[in-house]
Amino acid sequence: MKPQQISTQKFAEHYGYQASQTVFAPGRVNIIGEHTDYNDGFVMPCAINYGMAVSFSKRDDSIWRVYAIDIEQHDEFDLSQPIEPSKHKWANYVRGVVKYIQAKYPEFKQGADLAMASDVPMSSGLSSSAALEISIGKTAQLLGELPLNLTEIALIGQEAENKFVGANCGNMDQLTSALGQKDQLIMIDCRSLAITPTPVPQGYSIAIINSNVKHDLVTGEYNSRRKECEFAAQFFGVKALRDVTPEQFIERAHELQRENQLAYQRAKHVISENHRVLEAVKALKANDMQKLGQLMAESHNSMRDDFEITIPEIDYLVELAQVAISKNGGARMTGGGFGGCIVCLVPNDKVEHLRQIIAENYEKQTGIKETFHLCTACDGVHLV
Repeated sequence: MKPQQISTQKFAEHYGYQASQTVFAPGRVNIIGEHTDYNDGFVMPCAINYGMAVSFSKRDDSIWRVYAIDIEQHDEFDLSQPIEPSKHKWANYVRGVVKYIQAKYPEFKQGADLAMASDVPMSSGLSSSAALEISIGKTAQLLGELPLNLTEIALIGQEAENKFVGANCGNMDQLTSALGQKDQLIMIDCRSLAITPTPVPQGYSIAIINSNVKHDLVTGEYNSRRKECEFAAQFFGVKALRDVTPEQFIERAHELQRENQLAYQRAKHVISENHRVLEAVKALKANDMQKLGQLMAESHNSMRDDFEITIPEIDYLVELAQVAISKNGGARMTGGGFGGCIVCLVPNDKVEHLRQIIAENYEKQTGIKETFHLCTACDGVHLV
């Protein structure tokens, strides 16, 4: 059953009446452009056909009752009172979004009953958290008939994650969940928020392989990478690493390296990665899948060696996938790092070969069974 069917059915069972509406927000996979979003750079993700469904109905008071179906947990809070953090992390994504919507629209105090279900694997780098934030943002917008556009809902989701949950993420995940487009990869300029859609190449599938090593970005690694990037931006005297060209970086690289080795490595990754995203758009437009595969491989190596966010299981999955896919197409880690998934752009006639090579080798080598998903690029948040 799809999450939207589950949320509708469970809402009725749990609350004893039918939900009036259901919203669906997708997760996302990032094809290239990792850890560039909070450096005001470029990314190229797509929304995927896995996501979070929220079924809801208005109440005649200011209470929100939230039922998280997948984990059998509940939360309740009052929109007429200051919204405080919950001891449950999942509930803080909900509360945080409502809190920052109220910061913009203090009159928003509409109570509701909600039931939510997701089929995005948790802690896998596919933005289960953004799908939750955007579905809640859209729900609140509909409940209060608020004049919020999708970009504003995305930025509120990011603010909630940064300030209320405590993960210092960029804006890519939320923008993709809100603004994804069917059959398109979307290149996002994370400074101007401009979007350039590029069709998923014909004859190719998007395969996501979950290493089933879970990650948790609220722990220090993600935030420390961000600080190192900020140090490097300050060193170059710019607002963000987006503003440093590869040539400028080469010119002062030794100096930065002497001052702060880690900041040098992080900057090297971000500046080269921004360049790779722009090159990837050109490669896709020219249907040059060899070039795209090369860029994805370089991106992975850079995350492994300079940004230091891959793990042996992920590196091994990428190696296996690159062997299976060969030259036309590519594979790399996707998401924040330290576990999670790899993404592959694979010719349709090689999908089964890829699945087989991974199935025969990964568990034998690591003792962990992978999960294999074939995805399609889909639209962003919408009413079901």
